[in-house]
Amino acid sequence: MPLLQPLADGGDFEIGSNEMDAIEEKLKKTPRQSGVYIFKDESEKVLYVGKAKSLRNRLRSYFQSGAALDERKQGMVRRVRDFSYIVTDSELEALILESNLIKQYKPPFNVILRDDKNYPYLKLTVNEPWPRLEVVRRIARDGALYYGPFIPASAMWETLAFVRRHFGLRPCRYRLDKKIRPCIQYQMGRCPAPCDGSVSQEEYAKTVNEVRLFLEGKKQGLLKELESKMKKLAEEELYEDAAKLRDRIEALKRALEQQKVFLPGFFGDMDVIGYAAEGARLAFQVFFIRRGLMIGAKDFYLPHYAPDGAHIPPEGKELLGGFMGTFYAKEIIPPAEVLVAAKPEDSGALEAWLSGKRQGRVKIIVPMRGKKEDLLRMAERNAGEVLRVKAASPEQKTLEALKERFYLKKTPASIGAFDISTTHGAQPVGGFIYWADGEFRKDFYRHVKIKTVQGGKMDDYAMMEETVSRVLSEFFSSGGMAETGPELVVIDGGKGQLESAMKAIYGLPFRPAAGVVAVAKSPDRVFTTQTELPVNIEDGSPSSLLLKRIRDEVHRFSIGFHKRLRGKNFLSSPLESVKGIGRQKRFELLKHFGSLEAIRQADEQEIARVTGIGPELARVIKNTLAPEKNMLE
Repeated sequence: MPLLQPLADGGDFEIGSNEMDAIEEKLKKTPRQSGVYIFKDESEKVLYVGKAKSLRNRLRSYFQSGAALDERKQGMVRRVRDFSYIVTDSELEALILESNLIKQYKPPFNVILRDDKNYPYLKLTVNEPWPRLEVVRRIARDGALYYGPFIPASAMWETLAFVRRHFGLRPCRYRLDKKIRPCIQYQMGRCPAPCDGSVSQEEYAKTVNEVRLFLEGKKQGLLKELESKMKKLAEEELYEDAAKLRDRIEALKRALEQQKVFLPGFFGDMDVIGYAAEGARLAFQVFFIRRGLMIGAKDFYLPHYAPDGAHIPPEGKELLGGFMGTFYAKEIIPPAEVLVAAKPEDSGALEAWLSGKRQGRVKIIVPMRGKKEDLLRMAERNAGEVLRVKAASPEQKTLEALKERFYLKKTPASIGAFDISTTHGAQPVGGFIYWADGEFRKDFYRHVKIKTVQGGKMDDYAMMEETVSRVLSEFFSSGGMAETGPELVVIDGGKGQLESAMKAIYGLPFRPAAGVVAVAKSPDRVFTTQTELPVNIEDGSPSSLLLKRIRDEVHRFSIGFHKRLRGKNFLSSPLESVKGIGRQKRFELLKHFGSLEAIRQADEQEIARVTGIGPELARVIKNTLAPEKNMLE
């Protein structure tokens, strides 16, 4: 089948003839082995990372005339100008490599999850002589037992508190190779004090086993063991200890009754993954079932998964495969079973990869009947509910209003804002803040010390250009953003600052997907690259308030950094090199004249009149501050 050619009337695929010829030649040399392929646009930005059993066959399927590509893939292929590939020895190696490259590049046409945090687990350190229970977010193959993931984390903290309140596990991390005095936990009856030998290792091991049974949901075995122990204590007339154990049994019964059993008779581990799509929006819902109990649920919302507004096809094989590859690349122990609506094309490689992470067999199952199918449908309904709620949320409506009012290319899901701050050219700095999912993401905040503006020269436009260029270059090259960067860039300033920002952006491989605007003060108005006249935002509408809130936050952040630098350097100047000028005299000089430049302009007699400064010291100061000797203020 011939490769796709550009249409004379500007049809669907906009790849030029030269690019198409280069791609065709490259395809002829592409091997038929398994591997990973990478699509790039004209600026070498990575658009998509995929894997294939046969690289040549998969790549040709994108560019063949009459290829049955959905709207999203068509939009991707329109942007492709080059591709590269890496050959692997197996599909499994290709899958692992694909997962790593997606995490590195965060391509816009792959399934990218905003939640980049690892989920919490409870770790029972049975690999230690005196085990303890602690919270971790990293999984290690160290012989310890891990329980989770707990989403939301509140259930985990409740479980941890219950164990520490009703079981005798030590909460501390102290080394117990030498005896030490017990802490207050022993006084409160919440620790058996292995630190001073109050409990034998054999007795402590029995408690550890009780905790293990509780965490694994084996309530019948646990209750039977505790009741037997209570009866024995009563027979030995240790009534106080028996009463304590009775209270623990009652607390355990109440706690276990609250745990909802989803699959009666099923005590294994399972994840249930449901998804729903509407237009260009996509949502996933994951149920975490461990030992037959629901321990958590997590939803993922992708408001612009299909760029350019393309509709997502109903067939979910590729979507589920992409989601699973990204989701399980986290620090997470896969369950024995994963329930999905359709098996991904590479399900065999996925199962092998997940089995390696679990160190036990993992099966991807499409349930057709019974309780498991009911669970899957429940997950899908919840994913659909996420779409409905998000679409109707005030936050989403505000973002959609931004798109309409300021002629943006798309509804932005993330916003980055820039500002610069200086005092008469001294200590110039730039600031960047990041907003997404209805909140400011301070882990993405950045500030820079301006390098191109020195020696008291004030050039707001040059400083803005440098700040935008440096910050966006850092994020693009390091992959530090949650996605490929802010979809909307906001500049604190007017038309001049906007033009400077655009000059910086034109020199970068990164392009904000929604656009760039500048928000000015007094009056509050927005300048865009699409219109000559500014848009007034003094109307009090939610979209106006959001932009002003973001502008004010970046202004606060940048001016705060500038003030810290100015405070540190207020008394730092060429005066420090003058013998006989200490901190107090520098302070008196700056207090009297107001600035270093004013001292430089004053004559020796006026300098000599400052407290503590005489004619001789004034002469030295005047010579030190001579213009030819002032390299940098």
